[in-house]
Amino acid sequence: MATGDLLNIQPTELKFPLELKKQSSCSMQLTNKTNNYVAFKVKTTNPKKYCVRPNSGVVSPGTTCNVTVTMQAQKEVPTDMQCKDKFLLQSVTAPDGATTKDITPEMFNKQEGKVVEEFKLRVVYIPANPPSPVPEGSEEGSPPRVSTPENGSRDALLLDAVSRSLEEPKEKSSEAWSMISKLTEEKSSALQQNQMLQRELELMRRQISKSHGGGFSILFVLLVGLLGILVGYFVKRT
Repeated sequence: MATGDLLNIQPTELKFPLELKKQSSCSMQLTNKTNNYVAFKVKTTNPKKYCVRPNSGVVSPGTTCNVTVTMQAQKEVPTDMQCKDKFLLQSVTAPDGATTKDITPEMFNKQEGKVVEEFKLRVVYIPANPPSPVPEGSEEGSPPRVSTPENGSRDALLLDAVSRSLEEPKEKSSEAWSMISKLTEEKSSALQQNQMLQRELELMRRQISKSHGGGFSILFVLLVGLLGILVGYFVKRT
């Protein structure tokens, strides 16, 4: 905390979490430690980069005013995380009952017999996602802890689940190809048997035709019917 005759300022550094392409804000509290009204004004060395609300105002006796400073989104992060920007807070005693509308630039001009307090505040960048703290009981430079059985079991279950998810499509694909191959073989076998039966039927017709002079016996009719049934059965299977 910085303290003067007029205001107490908290904090004395403006710390901004720095993350690319994201705005960042911090606040400071101005507490009037006098019995008079105090006017203040905030200036910065880089006004295009920061937005201060309110950038000026009046703090009544014994009260606190919150000032929010917003840093615009940055396109790059300094390698050393250092910032040269600075802020200047000026404060001066104001007439009783004064408001923000009563503030003029001339109020902060330094003149003989007039007290104008000035506080400089520097800007500090801090990581947006700070590293995790060192676990209790561990020391710097000590070897990493061995995974507990619970963690090892959980990792093993996760690995097994991933392996099964990768193997299942292969097993299903293998079964599908096996079924297709089996059906193809059965169809080919049925076609071959069908062709064989048709050739045998044609041969029997010729033999019977020669032996009976073109007539048909009851036995021939039965054989033809039986072969027709078998042919129809294999045709259906294909």
